[in-house]
Amino acid sequence: QVQLAESGGGLVQAGGSLRLSCAASGSTFSPYVMGWFRQAPGKEREFVGSIIWTDRVTYYADSVKGRFTISRDNAKNTMYLQMNSLKAEDTAVYYCALRSRSVVGYDYWGQGTQVIVSL
Repeated sequence: QVQLAESGGGLVQAGGSLRLSCAASGSTFSPYVMGWFRQAPGKEREFVGSIIWTDRVTYYADSVKGRFTISRDNAKNTMYLQMNSLKAEDTAVYYCALRSRSVVGYDYWGQGTQVIVSL
């Protein structure tokens, strides 16, 4: 089993920055892909970006491309989401997720961390 815990959310003004962390624990931590998703009030959960753990290749939704950066620290079993030039529409609960090898879809999810971007 793997447990994921997000942190780093909070209130920030538009144009500001935040860095979210996703710390993983558990005896079977061996991700193929880890991703960030978000869910705004009244909307469905949407993909933000992901990283292939071994080779660090990253993918981003068009809405965040050029503003958000995903990285990871293998020694700390932690993934990060650096968010710059934040906009009001980035306000959401942000979730990290893990996809194991040979699994379709993400099989582990964190509890989420709230990000509020004020005008």
